[in-house]
Amino acid sequence: MKKTSIIKPYTKKNGEKCYMFKLYVGVDPLTGKEQYTTRRGFKTKKEADLTLARIKLEISKGSFRKQQAETYQDVYDLWIIQYEKRVEESTFVKTTGIFRNHILPALGNYKIDKMNVDVCQRHVDEWATKLKNFRMVKSYAAKVLDFAIKRGYLQANPFALIEMPKNLKNTHLYDANALENFYTKEQLNTFLKYMGQETNFKAYTLFQLLAYSGMRKGEAFALTWNDVDFLKNEIRINKALSKGKNNRIYEKVTKTRFPRTIKMDQKTMDTLKNWKKQQQQDYLILGFNTLQPKQLVFSNDQNKFIQPTKTRKWLEHVLNKYKLPKITTHGFRHTHCSLLLEAGVGLKEVQDRLGHKDIKTTMNIYAHVSQQAKDGAINKLANYMNM
Repeated sequence: MKKTSIIKPYTKKNGEKCYMFKLYVGVDPLTGKEQYTTRRGFKTKKEADLTLARIKLEISKGSFRKQQAETYQDVYDLWIIQYEKRVEESTFVKTTGIFRNHILPALGNYKIDKMNVDVCQRHVDEWATKLKNFRMVKSYAAKVLDFAIKRGYLQANPFALIEMPKNLKNTHLYDANALENFYTKEQLNTFLKYMGQETNFKAYTLFQLLAYSGMRKGEAFALTWNDVDFLKNEIRINKALSKGKNNRIYEKVTKTRFPRTIKMDQKTMDTLKNWKKQQQQDYLILGFNTLQPKQLVFSNDQNKFIQPTKTRKWLEHVLNKYKLPKITTHGFRHTHCSLLLEAGVGLKEVQDRLGHKDIKTTMNIYAHVSQQAKDGAINKLANYMNM
């Protein structure tokens, strides 16, 4: 049988016919990935054959050295090894997902020395039409080229010279309700009333806790009963759950790395007490003793960490059944902040309670309050002017 040649003809944009080949050259000892070298631009098949034969001979003698970082993908493979050493496992997983889904399909095959402003501008413009978070995608894409500069593969980062477009994703079609991912006081009370009518008391306890504490979902799922002080009505928040490689759920420090203790209302603490009693009964049937000090407040049927996505199923069931306004699990953190501001609590107190490292985060993310508060502001002005 005739052996298929790896030398392939192709046509340049100017119509000129050339030849190229892609040859396997071994495994990269740093990344463990298969390495290939691609050569193109040969005017005749004979020229390509001669170069291919020479490279094969070098490989057989062990003298072949693949030119480092030929493509954006090559640089990424080197950069990601260093990046993984500097960040949390969950951050690493999110970052590799962004590269896998958006950046590498667009830029991976570009020769690193051919990366220019026009190339980068074109892809950023394209991301802006598809992605709400295109600025973050651009920022990550630029990090790889910053790394390329440090390694001497590039002189300057073309991403630094592009013009940032506006976010074109769904600018003409938007849902005003989606802009406010939180509940008013009345909406929250309605939600908790219907959630309380369901048989899932664990879910009811969780959502009441999220709404009245403002803690992150991952922080709530990492709570153990020894973090809950029923005498002082306090909860200590010093850890959080996160998702790592291969969907592994693991415990880590809080997002800001600073533990905090928050005061709680009596109603929510009573709900937690009742859940602790029911948990003891429910899990005893499953064969677990929940009276251990480090027992999780919320656990799955194997008495292990709950998958963070579980709350979406609980939430959507109630929202759809009772036709309630849409909200995400994180929206209950927004709700807590909004209601604190409506109640007249100062920004510094809100910052401390929510665990924001920088008060700018509190101001930027939660600048919007509920419509009731906005209406109240203009009514106060009208009343003042009519005095």
